[in-house]
Amino acid sequence: MMPHLIVLPIVLPLAMGVVLLRSRFGSPGFKRVASVIATLALAVISLVLLRHAAEGEITYYALGGWQPPFGIVLVLDRLSALMVLLTSVLAIGCVIFACGGDDEKGSNFHGLFQLQLMGINGAFLTGDLFNLFVFFEVLLLASYALLLHGGGKSRIQSAVHYVVLNLAGSALFLIAVGVLYGATGTLNMADMAARLGELPAERSGLVTAGALLLLVVFGLKAAILPLYFWLPRAYAAAPAPVAALFAIMTKVGIYAILRVYSLIFGQNAGELSSLEQPWVWWLALATLVAATIGVLAARDLRLLVAYLVLVSVGTLLAGVGMNTPEATASLLYYLVHTTLVTGGLFLLADMIGQQRGKAGTRIVKGRPLIQGGALAGLFFLGAAAVAGLPPLSGAIGKALLMHAAEAGQRLWLWPILLISGLCAIIALSRAGSTLFWRSNDGEPGGERLPRQQWIGVSLLLASSPLLVALAGPVSDYTRATADQLANPDALVSALLSDNGGAQ
Repeated sequence: MMPHLIVLPIVLPLAMGVVLLRSRFGSPGFKRVASVIATLALAVISLVLLRHAAEGEITYYALGGWQPPFGIVLVLDRLSALMVLLTSVLAIGCVIFACGGDDEKGSNFHGLFQLQLMGINGAFLTGDLFNLFVFFEVLLLASYALLLHGGGKSRIQSAVHYVVLNLAGSALFLIAVGVLYGATGTLNMADMAARLGELPAERSGLVTAGALLLLVVFGLKAAILPLYFWLPRAYAAAPAPVAALFAIMTKVGIYAILRVYSLIFGQNAGELSSLEQPWVWWLALATLVAATIGVLAARDLRLLVAYLVLVSVGTLLAGVGMNTPEATASLLYYLVHTTLVTGGLFLLADMIGQQRGKAGTRIVKGRPLIQGGALAGLFFLGAAAVAGLPPLSGAIGKALLMHAAEAGQRLWLWPILLISGLCAIIALSRAGSTLFWRSNDGEPGGERLPRQQWIGVSLLLASSPLLVALAGPVSDYTRATADQLANPDALVSALLSDNGGAQ
């Protein structure tokens, strides 16, 4: 593998973002072509990184030649490679969709989009807590501006809540990082994991406080109950390609919980081992229940999809709370499925709203759709996939999670997850019948949708049957990833040995 390939998922969108921001008043065609090419190149790089990580080797890149634990490092293992590839695939669908006209509602869309990708990829690749905070801030700054893309009262109101809550979360993150640094003397996650085994007893209280503060921060990013109230309105108000890209944002929080608590507070942390597990398990189930109620209560298609994102958050965090390699493997398969499908549903909801005129995405009777047959077909595919109906990938993901639950956990998870799926079917059936069946008064109106939008939404929703076709190799990869996460000594050894890494 090329020695500098690990840093490219950060450098490429950063460089392209700067170029596109400097040419903000340039040709729309140039910005679209440049952004799409950069995103496709990112996907190719991510695929190469995934193939390298699939061999089981953990590789790191030491910026400036400063070796860990003293310098800034980027770490490539199975989990980070999977998340970077997932981000790039989602981004391809979003940026192609945006080229259908959404990008023209503001001059900086493509530049901010690339900076958003830089922040997300940096969060997945970084090997120390402080730079995890830095990349969180980068992706949040870009998301603030993207949320306001196109303007509008509802977007401004949602953005205010989103910004205030995330600024509070950033402050808590910085405090937690400071507490952990004061207690352990390091911010490198592998080094911190190694030092916890020799931590003096008088410092365990500080480390516990820092760990629980981090759990609050990551829970806010993941949108776990009671920290999820910002998400539905913000996602429903955001421009369609932005809302679709935001489908990966909650997964950044889930990734951070998996990474930090499996590595730093894993099997070698003594009495601090798995301290997050009881909190995550019960709050995940509560999130699943509350989000299911939101799904049933939603009277707008985009709000309905936002609550379906919350349902997926509760499902994924329940897998984290099970705290076994089998559960981790299952949730990673489900994570890939739900990120791409919910992203596609956000795009599809916008397409439906465009053709319904004044009715927009409200689940009320309206005029017939000029391309209703094709839109209904895509809606049926997306609804069946997100609700977990066989034979699509949602059913496989949920079945894997249910099978991974132990006897005591099944008593809680199985009925909640199955009832949640039933409620999703009811809500989506009601929405589909209202939008496509009952809306039959008058003549179809509106304009035909741009080709780019059809390509973008089809790409994301087609991921569900593709994940079924590739269920074997994808499940093998996620199982190997879970086994790697369950063995934190391998990552600690790879980073702190004398062999060195790429510079």
